[in-house]
Amino acid sequence: MKRRPGPPPPHRADAPVVHSMVDRYLEHLLVVKGLSENSLSAYSLDLDVFQRFLTERGGDIEAVTDETIFLYLLHLRQRGLSSRSMARRLSALRGFFAFAVDEGLLAESPAALVESPKLPRMLPDVLTTDEVAGLLAAPDVNTPLGFRDKAMLELLYAAGLRVSELVTLTPLDFDAQTGLLKIFGKGSKERLVPIHYLAQDICIRYLQNVRGAFKPVEHFFFLNRSGKGLTRQGVWKLIKRYALQAGITKDISPHSLRHSFATHLLEGGADLRTVQILLGHADISATEIYTHVQSKRLLAVHEAYHPRSRLGGKK
Repeated sequence: MKRRPGPPPPHRADAPVVHSMVDRYLEHLLVVKGLSENSLSAYSLDLDVFQRFLTERGGDIEAVTDETIFLYLLHLRQRGLSSRSMARRLSALRGFFAFAVDEGLLAESPAALVESPKLPRMLPDVLTTDEVAGLLAAPDVNTPLGFRDKAMLELLYAAGLRVSELVTLTPLDFDAQTGLLKIFGKGSKERLVPIHYLAQDICIRYLQNVRGAFKPVEHFFFLNRSGKGLTRQGVWKLIKRYALQAGITKDISPHSLRHSFATHLLEGGADLRTVQILLGHADISATEIYTHVQSKRLLAVHEAYHPRSRLGGKK
């Protein structure tokens, strides 16, 4: 005797809201654009929040107007979201609606003319060269874990890596002959970054003499005690610990070493376009957050060498 089906399970308040257009867009980002799992998850979450906003007000995606999006941004502001978070949510909507127009699902994008919230052009905490030196010297290289951490910190600063790029590196991504590091960045975009001799040397010694002590289970460059790859959270905790050991009072993270890498290159005379390539920024606008570094250097050069500056110099 067949059992009669029971009532459907109640809808969970936190269950994702599903729409066929959103599903198609997320599949497009995964298959065509090649976005990483983390990026795809972020887009999915942002679009889910917007769908919930519509559902709570009895609306649907097909009827969205620019006024709807304006009210949505106002709703986010009232919830206390920062301008940066609001801009990211709006960017997700722009991408989604542009896709819907390209696919013939909508006649026009309601997000096209909505202005982005004004963002402060702020540079996160950057370490001085002395602070970087102190941080890199903090691990105890006489232990396998300390040597691994020393190599990890050196590589983060030498190549300006994102933490997600660091934890997915494999030994084959490092060419010891040329000193080049092959990095797979956002959207699975590949770039080659040269690293200096100190970083090359410690990476070679780590791979030849230390990595095997972790009894590798996974084929990642940096391994934990179980022989598996490090997690982003694990790297974050290590950097916090070594910053404390080095007496660094700034609130730093793995990204702080990436920002320090870019800032110190520009202070040393590198041009913005070169730094863009090394960082793996698809758009120069993402690198322009560092333009104030170049401005300070240019001002100093101008004051030191322009004849009128020397005549009217500071007393």
